Amino acid sequence: MTDEQWAVLETLLPKGMKPGRPPRWPRRQLIDGIRFRVRTGIPWRDVPAEYGPWGRVYDLFRRWQRNGTWQQIFAALQARADAKDLITWDINVDSTVCRAHQHAAGARKRGTCRRNRPAVWPASRPITGLDARAAA
Repeated sequence: MTDEQWAVLETLLPKGMKPGRPPRWPRRQLIDGIRFRVRTGIPWRDVPAEYGPWGRVYDLFRRWQRNGTWQQIFAALQARADAKDLITWDINVDSTVCRAHQHAAGARKRGTCRRNRPAVWPASRPITGLDARAAA
């Protein structure tokens, strides 16, 4: 991340509320570790040590994910880019990539269900021939 990008991002980050000792690992270093992990897809434990301890990197990521900080940062960056006309809001839906589950074709619908023969023998039909042997 360049210094210019960091300057913009730093204004959007939440301010620390706890008084006391300053953090040991700078936020820029931890955020770079998060970006590295998201970009490469490696497990959290494999985040290089140059970004800080993997547990600290993961902790920052999860805390901000739970409290909505990432969504706020994304919304603010998106609003800035939209104000500068850097985003085109064209929507294109390609139906060739829409898939349905295999059971979605031919599923029964309400009202079209046909019942098999009735379970009880109709009283109007006399029992004769093979039916008489089966009934005995």
